[in-house]
Amino acid sequence: MPITVNASFTQFMANTVNLDSTKTTTARASRDFLKGKIAGLSDFFPLFSDKDISFGSFARRTKIRPLDDIDMIFTLSAHGCTWEESFDGTVYLNTPTDSPEYKNYRHDNSYRLNSRKIINRFVSELSSISHYESADLHRNQNAATLKLTSYDWNFDIVPAFFTTEDADGKTYYLIPDGNGNWMKTDPRLDRQRVTDINQQCGGHVLNAIRAIKYWQRRTTMPSMPSYLLENLVLNYFAEKGEASLLVDINIINVLQYIKDNIWWNVNDPKGIQGNLNTLSWDEKTKISRKAETDFNTALAAREFEKEEDHKKAIGEWRKVFGNDFPQYG
Repeated sequence: MPITVNASFTQFMANTVNLDSTKTTTARASRDFLKGKIAGLSDFFPLFSDKDISFGSFARRTKIRPLDDIDMIFTLSAHGCTWEESFDGTVYLNTPTDSPEYKNYRHDNSYRLNSRKIINRFVSELSSISHYESADLHRNQNAATLKLTSYDWNFDIVPAFFTTEDADGKTYYLIPDGNGNWMKTDPRLDRQRVTDINQQCGGHVLNAIRAIKYWQRRTTMPSMPSYLLENLVLNYFAEKGEASLLVDINIINVLQYIKDNIWWNVNDPKGIQGNLNTLSWDEKTKISRKAETDFNTALAAREFEKEEDHKKAIGEWRKVFGNDFPQYG
């Protein structure tokens, strides 16, 4: 067992928070195998495989244990489809009158493409592949979910279309919205933002994000959506412009930032979803109070560490992170 705070955090991050490197390697290989299987489908939708992209926290390297889902976008060729966006952000995909590729996947009595029917076709095709025939396959809100008995994780397979440039030179992925229509997103921007801020701050941001995600996992307060929490942490480091080499220092600073900033809007950095912070006043109050309590506990731990009383310092950090944080000794 560790006898210093730094050693405690090194052990905690390696053994409890961060993904196991062997499992990560296996997951990436299984993801690539799945890509190959879908690319090799015949009598299927026309694919635009050059625009396929992995997204979500696993792709952004902000995922913590357990590795339970891997998100993948598979892009389809439009073949004459056009899109329009309503005032509330709903995207409608319009198929040509004569559309052999998509005519059977429209909404009833409409030329608009039904995203639920597209997902269902993915489920059907995957179940016909021998490697996946015994897998648990179903449609969730906006993806085909594939669960293999040989792995701990699900694959969430999201069909998408890739737009041409708009008047501002922007392109988007159009993915299912869960209601049978479509919505805009762009995971490229999220991935690049994490990379840029992490590099700007000496490569120390990823561990801070993961540690804070673990912090909120404890059932001591309402849980924020992971994407909201991640962007709160990124906003702090983007404003600060630097990060400490030490995980504990970064956690102290981020806890203070959450305490003060959970009250305010957190705008989608992609400029698509608007305010990500849809928490209720009661939820914000409880999160702010918990962040403040743990911020003060972490400050006390820091003072004990300065006095070289690592036993008491580690004890304070166990109050913040729970019994999975290593004990002294």
